[in-house]
Amino acid sequence: MSLNDASFQNDFTPIYSLGHLTLLGCSIPELIYIASRTGYDAVSPRLITTGTGGEFSYSPVGKEIIQATSNALDVTGIKVNDIELASISNNHDVSSYEPIIELGAKLGAKNLISSAWTTEKDDRNLIIDKFSFICEISQTYELSVALEFPTFSRLVNLKDAVDIVEAANQVNGGILIDTLYMHMSRVDSTELEGLPPEWFKFIQVSDVAPGIPDYHEGMIDIARSARLYPGEGCIDFIDIIERLPPVDYCIELPNKNRVGELGYEEHARRCLQSTKKTFKNITNKITTS
Repeated sequence: MSLNDASFQNDFTPIYSLGHLTLLGCSIPELIYIASRTGYDAVSPRLITTGTGGEFSYSPVGKEIIQATSNALDVTGIKVNDIELASISNNHDVSSYEPIIELGAKLGAKNLISSAWTTEKDDRNLIIDKFSFICEISQTYELSVALEFPTFSRLVNLKDAVDIVEAANQVNGGILIDTLYMHMSRVDSTELEGLPPEWFKFIQVSDVAPGIPDYHEGMIDIARSARLYPGEGCIDFIDIIERLPPVDYCIELPNKNRVGELGYEEHARRCLQSTKKTFKNITNKITTS
């Protein structure tokens, strides 16, 4: 299935979600209100904090933040597309994620993002087991689990992620395509062909300047603070989109300089404007070809 299909043209309208990493310093309620004021359909909040520098400091399961989040969703009509981040590591007990997954479901989320950060080369079975367990917990709450492959993580490319999802064989297991990591990992978009369409519910969108750092710190710096608006960089979005089923779009676009210059709200607005413009042009090109 691709954008050329009649089902996409006639039945599918993608939603646009504001990824928390785009405005990582915001609380979840603030993220929701900014998303509403700037034209988004949904948000993708980080309910499981990772210790990444710049994260807003809060307890996502605290009564006050839950109430404030619920109020913001009710007032604005904004939806929750996905929650993050269920990290897989050597020592972390993934069963501890269940209260957060339950909360995400109560807030209306349909997807959970997971990624692997283990440190041993022979830990494939560990990753499979923990990913499977995350999927089993999530299935109880009717969430799909999208396995991500950040280039500087344990799973460095699409093939690595496919291997885990296939081996886990979970009905709600799938893969998250982040356009930045497709580029950084030098993934050939033809690798998407033939993969189960049900694996792909949404993708994360950003652009990037040409060139790929050859060391992790450089990749991390770009991923967390220097992504570009779609259309400003070198990513061939049409090459990716035409090989995927119809998907929703989470805009994950942290840019430290743009936030400093424009502020949270205007940065979020320009993220959405540039993404809609770029993807409208892509849709027009594919459907008229």
